Amino acid sequence: MHIIDELAARGLIKDIADEDGLRARLEQGPIVFYCGHDPTAPSLTAGNLVPIMFQAHMQRAGHKPIVLMGGGTALVGDPTGRTDSRKTLSLEQIKANLAGQRPQFGRFIEFGGGPTDAVLVNNVDWLTGLGYIEFLRDVGAHFSVNEMVAAETYARRLRDQQHLSFIEFNYRLVQAYDFLHLHRELGCELQVGGSDQWGNCVAGIELIRKAEQGAKAWVMTAPLLLTSSGAKMGKTAQGAVWLDAKRTSPFDYFQYWINCDDRDVGRFLRLFTFLPLDEIDRLEGVEGASALTATKARLAWEATALCHGQDEANRALATSMVLFDLERHFAWDDVVTEQTRPRPDLPTADVPRALFDEGLPAFKLFVEAGLAASGKQAKNLVKQGGAYVGGEAVTDPFATLGADVLSADGSLLLRSGKKKYCLVVTA
Repeated sequence: MHIIDELAARGLIKDIADEDGLRARLEQGPIVFYCGHDPTAPSLTAGNLVPIMFQAHMQRAGHKPIVLMGGGTALVGDPTGRTDSRKTLSLEQIKANLAGQRPQFGRFIEFGGGPTDAVLVNNVDWLTGLGYIEFLRDVGAHFSVNEMVAAETYARRLRDQQHLSFIEFNYRLVQAYDFLHLHRELGCELQVGGSDQWGNCVAGIELIRKAEQGAKAWVMTAPLLLTSSGAKMGKTAQGAVWLDAKRTSPFDYFQYWINCDDRDVGRFLRLFTFLPLDEIDRLEGVEGASALTATKARLAWEATALCHGQDEANRALATSMVLFDLERHFAWDDVVTEQTRPRPDLPTADVPRALFDEGLPAFKLFVEAGLAASGKQAKNLVKQGGAYVGGEAVTDPFATLGADVLSADGSLLLRSGKKKYCLVVTA
């Protein structure tokens, strides 16, 4: 399948400048392309994944990515889609954000010295060295103020009489110059990015054409995503879903994907995994609530494995299966094949199997598991409705628990209150 058709089938393409020309160019051989990312936060989020996956698919098709870190453009501030000026970042903030984001790209895109390995550049290296008069003469001369003020990014601010600083007005010129610089220095012929950047990207094409005697360049943009419920991609009620494990744990990252809207599952599998399209079609074609839950778990596992590695994805899946009794819906092998199932990432307590064989009072089990400091405290926990065994509330502190409450592997999940868990392991 042609890479453009692959990207389109996955929902990754919104617009293409001169599609026929780009198709013909891609059929001639590998192309060098770039995508810019302004370091406005200390970590990337799930909302940044669309352009990253776009780059990763292009690389897998044999093309060479340039990952441009916008250390220079972040000093200017992108006005696109905003009704107010961005908060100005200091050089120290930008450097810290760059340090946090750099390693995250390597989880999705291969870097190195090979012909299709990605290179990482920072536009602060060339933008801060530009002379102002030289920039106005060599770059500004190719831009029409009449056309720029007609662009929606600027026109809306002016129409609504909202402040538009001169530095923001220059953002389009600076981004276009990035494309020209990469075209000259690294042979870059294609820019990819979000559809909100269409005007800025096309400005780069025009600058290359005018400054380089008719040289050809192209743009492909990806759609800006909302979930089917209308929420911004990568946002939850608790805030952003970060790619940094210290900000969003692998377990919480897994939960974001497995809890997605039912209507988004197939779309997200196409956008955020490398599963073959025919495999995704097969997963979508299986009917039933349990099958849908299994497919969501597959989405969550694939997305978490990409971002945090297979070991973390396995732990998140194993923990979720215990906490939410997911084995009622699917087996481990329905989601993960040829992977050793780890112990759930939960506090554990070793309780002799013989105690269950004899019959263990519920309140004593909570003491044995360390969820209550004394028998009195355990009895009060039960009376207050805060004791759960295997997902079921315990109503009688003296209820006898036998070996029949244990799972096939001899474990049992206990919960105290809303969030305190313990996995009992027997031997």
